[in-house]
Amino acid sequence: MSTMARPPFSKASQNSAQASPNGGATSGYSLPLWQLLIACADAVAAVRQGQSLNEALAACKPAARPGAQALSFAVLRRLGTAQALRHQLVPKNPAPWVDALLLSALALACGTEYDAHTLVDQAVEAAKKQARPASGLINAVLRRFLRERDGLLAHIESDPVASFNHPAWWIKKLQKDWPEQWQAILMANQEQPPMTLRANAQHGSAASYRTRLQEAGLLSASAADAPSGRALPLDQADPIELPHGVPVQRLPGFEQGDVSVQDAAAQMAAPLLVHGLGASLPAGARVLDACAAPGGKTAHLLELADLDVTALDADPQRLLRVNETLQRLGLSARTVAADASQTQAWWDGQLFDAILLDAPCSASGIVRRHPDVRWLRRETDIAALARTQDAILNALWPLLKPGGRLLYCTCSVFKQEGQDRIDAFLQRAADARLQGSPGHLLPVVEYLDPARHNRGDGFFYALLTKSTQGA
Repeated sequence: MSTMARPPFSKASQNSAQASPNGGATSGYSLPLWQLLIACADAVAAVRQGQSLNEALAACKPAARPGAQALSFAVLRRLGTAQALRHQLVPKNPAPWVDALLLSALALACGTEYDAHTLVDQAVEAAKKQARPASGLINAVLRRFLRERDGLLAHIESDPVASFNHPAWWIKKLQKDWPEQWQAILMANQEQPPMTLRANAQHGSAASYRTRLQEAGLLSASAADAPSGRALPLDQADPIELPHGVPVQRLPGFEQGDVSVQDAAAQMAAPLLVHGLGASLPAGARVLDACAAPGGKTAHLLELADLDVTALDADPQRLLRVNETLQRLGLSARTVAADASQTQAWWDGQLFDAILLDAPCSASGIVRRHPDVRWLRRETDIAALARTQDAILNALWPLLKPGGRLLYCTCSVFKQEGQDRIDAFLQRAADARLQGSPGHLLPVVEYLDPARHNRGDGFFYALLTKSTQGA
């Protein structure tokens, strides 16, 4: 293993956590902290049992959901550290919910969200309400952690899972794929992502929308006038980054379709497909958006050009979100609920001018937005996903006209789901040609290669064209 960076919870951060002014039993939300800790432990327990965090939070009472989400995000970003600490303090696994509460409290105690002693008191109160026999254990373990904090943290400094808060297999895979950048990728995953917007080109420019944000007090004059500061080959995309996230209802013209929320790297997809070869798709071109949900890329395609778009997704419930997005933006596409690889079930026999394939993947590039993903994925999932990606590519390629274009993308930083898939496909498809493409985009800014590193999510893009000469 390469030399490891210093674990994220240094002595300086430990001291700031203990002296934090952000404590208090009210937690900054409408509910007391102990109630939010119960909801957080529910969510963390669900994730550890294989449920997505979104599903777990959906089960929260509405009043508890914002606070539970904030706490569970913090906990899952520090779960490796918390698990290593808990193993030192309680070698035998407690009952699942008690363990989830203990892990949550340990993870939060490593941060600066709350005064440490207030956190302990509220965690004990949560245990009394939900699992009273375990309240003594919670109290004893957390108070021991406060007494022995420096020594306990020092003991786990050499543990990469505890230091980087990702599974060991994930860390090793990044080391193999990105030997110079793996630490920066892992550290970037711990950061809170920006809120990035896409102005609807049919309603106005990004520059004019920045002015509207400035007038609404959501963007400073200097930020509105400055360039994005992001070195991305965006091909006419112009992402707008807000310094702080806000409810979408506060965005000027959101309900009228003037703007959408979409990460900067994801905003590359539609421009690359529509304009990426130096010749734009003609009006009325038949375009397939495979695996379209939740619809951001579908909408962006229609904002950029007059296209005949079919939006396909295997999940009927997720497809509803595509329809909702299109309705808000005043756009229209044909939506079909079907498995993209089973073309006989949905294809009408007419070839497409262009295909956007945002293939199912590990989501390893969007971990900072979905901190549960790293703990839900298993190493064996990657090979299974690669087989699915190959199957969809193989099925869709015959549906593309000669001279047509296909954009393959995944929100993954693993080469097995990106460059490896395209290299293998080019060996199988003699009529496929790889055009100038961004390739892997890594969610880091510490390096000097603007073609591959960015402040957006981790993504992979490959633009393919079909030869008109046959195989």
